[in-house]
Amino acid sequence: MANSWWEIKVLCDPTLEDAVFWRLESFGCRETACQIKNNSCLISAYLPEEKAHLLDLAALSLLLRQDALCLEIPIPAVTWDLIDEQDWSTAWKQHWEPTPIGDRFLIYPAWLTLPEHCDRILLRLDPGVAFGTGTHATTQLCLESLEMRLGGEPTQAVIADIGCGSGILSIGAILLGASKVYAADNDPLATRSTKENCELNKIPPEKIIIQDGSIEQIISVAEQPVDGIVCNILAEVIIDLIPQFNAISKKNTWAVLSGILMDQAKPIADTLEQNGWVVATLWRRQEWCCFNIRRS
Repeated sequence: MANSWWEIKVLCDPTLEDAVFWRLESFGCRETACQIKNNSCLISAYLPEEKAHLLDLAALSLLLRQDALCLEIPIPAVTWDLIDEQDWSTAWKQHWEPTPIGDRFLIYPAWLTLPEHCDRILLRLDPGVAFGTGTHATTQLCLESLEMRLGGEPTQAVIADIGCGSGILSIGAILLGASKVYAADNDPLATRSTKENCELNKIPPEKIIIQDGSIEQIISVAEQPVDGIVCNILAEVIIDLIPQFNAISKKNTWAVLSGILMDQAKPIADTLEQNGWVVATLWRRQEWCCFNIRRS
């Protein structure tokens, strides 16, 4: 079957959800969606056929089995099938439902009819192939941290979003009252997704300045040091970025860092201390953590 995609489905105990997301992301899956039914979690993910062979999928199933055994929970059921290319980009959408996050947000799929009444901040999203649907624990932790930092009233706060993905954190910051966000990502598909989601949420282009690249591009275009930094990417990349944070920071700049497994927290904390940052709080959600930090 030419131009096909693997559709991988994992039925598991909800306790295993974050581990499954991490395994699927590490495996190279593009889109993931989650449904909770009858105290079970059904996770669907998609991967180009040429990126994995049957033996690779069998190995993934074995790793998920081992994860469950380590946590002493029921072993997940893992299945996979090939689907046509024209089907994959819409198949995962069937499983993605509106997701409340924190006290304020409702992440709302773009293809659903808008609700007549909503007492939350509606953040509409069509992530395409970019990371950040709001279903992953790290994205939720970052949005909850932004709620705490920004409060929901208009401010003059300027934010840098490094590794913006779908743009969910940039848009969330603006909806919470930030005046401007500098958003950057190395993946052109991600920056395109961010632009499309800004239009979807009627965010003016001057509010979110989108750049292809990383912190270097933000340093070059930012008119002044930023008030806050958000970074939800791999821990190894965050460690490399931390020494460069000071170039866009002032004395009272804060930052929210996630995409970090708990066993990766110590090297992150050590690198922060070496570069003049203090950990204000460390939030945890199962295997994942989120650093809320400030300048020392």
